[in-house]
Amino acid sequence: MPPEENFFTKVFQVCKQIPRGKVTSYGAIAKAIGSPQSARMVGWAMNKSFSFKESIPAHRVVNRIGMLSGKKAFGDPKLMQQLLEQEGIPVKDDQVQDFQKYYWEPDGIL
Repeated sequence: MPPEENFFTKVFQVCKQIPRGKVTSYGAIAKAIGSPQSARMVGWAMNKSFSFKESIPAHRVVNRIGMLSGKKAFGDPKLMQQLLEQEGIPVKDDQVQDFQKYYWEPDGIL
């Protein structure tokens, strides 16, 4: 398996663990898979998640301050917010409100 695919697979494994009604950050996922300097690559993985054979809850991954920085990947610019709000996560001006309340920290290295 090429290194990129292995990295993306690890990212997707963590992403699938994010509980409904919670969000995490690109950096937290990078740290959880043992690549703490790779938050941007986690973003690339989230962009590719739509072509993955399994459902990946990419809408639950935001930047370190709760901004919906990946919303363009969803096609409809409002879809990411709608998906989060359906899970009870309030979003205003493209930012998760009360971010720490909804934040989920992934466990260590896979």
